[in-house]
Amino acid sequence: MSTVIAEYLDLLDSQREAAFAALDGLTEAQIWQRPAPGEWCIGEILDHNYLLIASTFPYVKFAWQTQHRRAEKRRDRPYQTEIEDLYRKSTFPMWVGFLWKPRYTPKRPAPLEQLKAENRDLHAAVRAFYESKDPALLGNVFVYDPLFGSINLIVTLRIGIYHDQLHFDDVVKMAAQLKSK
Repeated sequence: MSTVIAEYLDLLDSQREAAFAALDGLTEAQIWQRPAPGEWCIGEILDHNYLLIASTFPYVKFAWQTQHRRAEKRRDRPYQTEIEDLYRKSTFPMWVGFLWKPRYTPKRPAPLEQLKAENRDLHAAVRAFYESKDPALLGNVFVYDPLFGSINLIVTLRIGIYHDQLHFDDVVKMAAQLKSK
C-alpha cells in the first residue's frame, strides 16, 4: 500500500475519533440539540457525514469493477494524489448538503453509539477496500463529480476526508460550546 493511501486512511480514522472524543460527557439530549433554528445538531452532522460516504462508496466500487482492467494497462502513467480543499473556499456551494439530508433528527433521534458504530463500520469498509488495491490502479480509475470533475479513486478518498473534516470541525466546536454552558 502506498504511503499516501495509508496516510489518508489514518487521517480518516483519526479525525473521526477526535470528533467522537470531543463528545465525551455530552448527553443524548445535547447531541440532538440544534444550535439555532434550521441548523443541524451534532447528531444530524454525524449522520450526514455517514450518508455522504455511504452513498458515494458504491459508486467508487462500481468504478473499480468496471475500470480496473483498463487501469492495469495504464498503471505506469503518473496519477494525482492531492487536491485542494475546495470545501474551505467561499465559492463552494454548501447548499448541496440537502442531497444527504440526515435520516435522524431531534424529533427522530438515534443513539450516539449507533451513529459512532455506523461511521466506524463504514470507514472500516473503506479502509479494507483501499488497502487491498494497488495504488497505481486506484490512481488510474476515475469517477466524475459535477463539482470536482474527473477524479481518480485516490483523490476521491481525499475529498471524502476533506468533507468529513469540515463537519467534524463543526462537531468539535458545537461540543465545546455545549460543555461551556
